Amino acid sequence: MNLPQQVKVGDELPELPIPITARQIVAGAIASQDFEDVHHDKAAANQKGTPDIFMNILTTNGLVGRYLSDWAGPTVRIRRISLKLGAPNYPGDTMVMSGQVTAVQDNELEIAFKGKNGLGNHVTGTGYLTLEESA
Repeated sequence: MNLPQQVKVGDELPELPIPITARQIVAGAIASQDFEDVHHDKAAANQKGTPDIFMNILTTNGLVGRYLSDWAGPTVRIRRISLKLGAPNYPGDTMVMSGQVTAVQDNELEIAFKGKNGLGNHVTGTGYLTLEESA
């Protein structure tokens, strides 16, 4: 099966604003069993030189996966995500996800994405997706 013809290199994915909350940061850390105090204890985070708790990489990866799969739909499988972290996600900020189709071949897609907050790019990377055959 081939990807729909309307998907082509250069297509922009719609932006997705994601409000960053303390609850989301703590819940993501707990769900991924990341008990580093900088993800749930503001005083400890301050002591280590940051103004507040901040999001862990596993929560970021989950949000990237959500962004790609929500755009691509239920017949696409995320094969791989390659990402790089930048500016921290602190509570009270908003991360805006955006992306662009960078390659289309047969049933394979490559998407360049970024998540930008008030401090700069929190995450940048590439998602590799495959269109699955319908049952």
